[in-house]
Amino acid sequence: MHGPLPGNESEAKIEYRDGGYRVVLPGTFVPCAVTGRRIPLDELCYWSVSRQEAYADATAAVQALYPGAK
Repeated sequence: MHGPLPGNESEAKIEYRDGGYRVVLPGTFVPCAVTGRRIPLDELCYWSVSRQEAYADATAAVQALYPGAK
């Protein structure tokens, strides 16, 4: 992200693992790898361990993992 973020928002750095994740650098959100949308950590449900990236929802996860899928 570029420039200051509103309020106390900051991007977290996460290590994605099978069945969970580890916060490397505290923050309030992670960006979706597909949409760029900010995902609050308490709403983070979808990620790829092999790609080490987060997804805003199931649709974004499918788009990232299976390009061209409908």
